Amino acid sequence: MEITVNGHSAYAYTGGKVLDPSAPVLLFIHGAALDHSCWNLQARWFAHHGWAVLAPDLPGHGRSGGAPLASVAAIAAWLMALMDAAGVERAALVSHSMGSLAALEAAALSPARVSHIALLGNATPMPVSEALLAAAKDDERRARGMINVWSYSPRGQMGASAVPGLWLMGMNQRLMERAGPGVLHTDLAACNAYRDGLERAAGLACPVLILCGGNDQMAPPKATLALAGAVPHARRVTLAGAGHALMAEQPDAVIDALRAFLC
Repeated sequence: MEITVNGHSAYAYTGGKVLDPSAPVLLFIHGAALDHSCWNLQARWFAHHGWAVLAPDLPGHGRSGGAPLASVAAIAAWLMALMDAAGVERAALVSHSMGSLAALEAAALSPARVSHIALLGNATPMPVSEALLAAAKDDERRARGMINVWSYSPRGQMGASAVPGLWLMGMNQRLMERAGPGVLHTDLAACNAYRDGLERAAGLACPVLILCGGNDQMAPPKATLALAGAVPHARRVTLAGAGHALMAEQPDAVIDALRAFLC
């Protein structure tokens, strides 16, 4: 689906179905230097089981035009503009990593427009090491390699995949390589600079799911404890053995967790 948002062309995957804004809407939000395709398995399942799906490429990512947005607040505002452009009044937000920070911001600032919020691979705050920030700025190939190793559990790195023929680390590497120059550093810097997450979370009234991988090295389960403490009504689920890229490593378990939360 091609749509114009804030004067720029944007692409959103709809799971193989025509978007029906009158149906319950799921808005999937990807992480740093990725695009909509990290959600393909989950987005397609929900699109074929009664949900309207929007899985956009954020500005400057994938097939969307414009420059990458330099702050979490700007990403959250863009998501609301996307909903406006698509004729969507209210949606459940399903988000990963950097996208989960934007989902927190959007849900806090536009509560009437968000029915549920699912945060995958979230750490709030989400500090990024100086070594990774420097590599993302000066040596993107090295930075992508660091992220790729940290994104998967030991089992995932050995080739295990729930989808026959899918090489998890190779897929993630190629996906990051598709991002334009400077996108990775812009995204990581936005994550590192965002400090409002716990304050935003404390004011959430909608249902909240915190879904983490038991072997996540980038946002380990203990990193979700502060967020869970800020949102006493949140549901916290850990997928044993999954890494940061839990949507690819354990796609069916992610779908099951989202179904239990949303349905």
